[in-house]
Amino acid sequence: MKEDIEFLPVENVQLAVIREKNNDDEVLWSVHILNKNKEKISNVLISSKGYGEKNGEKQSTSILRHFIEQVESGESAIIEPIDPDLFHLFNEYWVSYYIGDQIYDKKFIFVPGSLNTNYISFIDMIQKEGILHS
Repeated sequence: MKEDIEFLPVENVQLAVIREKNNDDEVLWSVHILNKNKEKISNVLISSKGYGEKNGEKQSTSILRHFIEQVESGESAIIEPIDPDLFHLFNEYWVSYYIGDQIYDKKFIFVPGSLNTNYISFIDMIQKEGILHS
């Protein structure tokens, strides 16, 4: 049963929304998971969705599910591209993964206004600019 599973607090796993330019000089945004643990994380399941309002009307995106077999220690992986037209929404990422036999689970939410170029910083671990969420 779910209540029998011990969920330890998530540490050293972060999400980042990365801004990059492609070869045509277009700005592209994508969501990445960063593993700062000393061990790899495996069987990474991520569900993503956006929800909120614009001009008084409720909006939501489809729920997307992603699977990443493993993210090595000190590495990152792309979860999905993200369209800047969704930055006004709550962008929620529910992340579950294993370290060994232990499962970890955390909900990351980029709130409206947090995906703003004013909050971009250089992320040393991946050597790219982005917005980091702990």
